[in-house]
Amino acid sequence: MVCLWIADSGCSRHMTGNKSFLTNFVEKFCGTVKFGNDHIAPILGYGDIVRNGITIKRVAYVEGLRHNLFSVGQFCDNNLQVLFRRYDCKVQMEEGVDILTGTRDDNLFTIDLNSLSSSSNICLLSKATSQQSWLWHRRLSHLNFQTINALIDQQLVEGIPDFKYEDDHVCPACAIGKMNVTSVKNATFDL
Repeated sequence: MVCLWIADSGCSRHMTGNKSFLTNFVEKFCGTVKFGNDHIAPILGYGDIVRNGITIKRVAYVEGLRHNLFSVGQFCDNNLQVLFRRYDCKVQMEEGVDILTGTRDDNLFTIDLNSLSSSSNICLLSKATSQQSWLWHRRLSHLNFQTINALIDQQLVEGIPDFKYEDDHVCPACAIGKMNVTSVKNATFDL
């Protein structure tokens, strides 16, 4: 099965009209998408694309979409670089490691997932910024990050952006809350 994707700088999220490409599919109405021709289509769920050691998380299933679209913005939000050149395009990690490569045909940059080499496992996972992580840590009553990530993975809470949350320093309020202080015994003095 051909798995050809278009790298689209105007696309708000990764999306496909072929539900069979998606693993871990979650059937859920997630709003609508408006196309350039003013056509509106429903987003009926999301899943993951897994091909040759690469996993792309939370790809939207849009009913009636005839092309598979990779969102350049969503790649950039995940701290990846998207480079366009005259005849090709690349999605790279910040260190310059190529993750996906594509070619330019008829003024479209396309990526063929079937032609990828499976040299290493890569997961294009949305990672929250430090500011986002600490914001949700505080909003959820200083819940630990492992539990926040578990809530998202199991889809137990609505409204939290689907990112991987990590701590990069110690929360002062949590540190104070975990302190143990021994009580001071009352002393009596005879005068």
